[in-house]
Amino acid sequence: MTNRKSLSDAFYETLKDIYFAEKQILKSLRKAMAAAQAPDLKQAFETHANETATHVERLNKVFGLIGKTARAKTCDAMQGILAEMEENAEAFGKTEASDAVLVSSAQTIEHYEIARYGTLRTWAAELGLDDVEKLLAETLEEEKRTDALLSAIAERESNPRALQMA
Repeated sequence: MTNRKSLSDAFYETLKDIYFAEKQILKSLRKAMAAAQAPDLKQAFETHANETATHVERLNKVFGLIGKTARAKTCDAMQGILAEMEENAEAFGKTEASDAVLVSSAQTIEHYEIARYGTLRTWAAELGLDDVEKLLAETLEEEKRTDALLSAIAERESNPRALQMA
């Protein structure tokens, strides 16, 4: 007998995945703030930590809207990304490349989140979960803004002429 899974099941499983990821990201952002050298990068990490706390609250609302208990499911992908970020922060310490590797790791995290939230938003629409879709779309836009900000910081940090103009 085949175990029949639905899009609703996939949505719930993916929701548990990103819930776990967001909680882990929140812890890592605090470490990244401490490791960052450039003031604008520290600020970006602090701002995103506050946003991430809001993302967790939104996810709790989403669980409620679909009538499910807020539960986390271990996300091996995010654990790997965060472990790599920690390894890079340690390996590069306070070198001239430390902020660059932090930004790179942070953008990897953002891209994962963008992929997850994009998928969840699309599935919410397909499932007719309009209120859920709006909440997920809001988070998705915040993740995209953070990614764009990190790109701008990376460009400034790697361009000495831009730093002189700032």
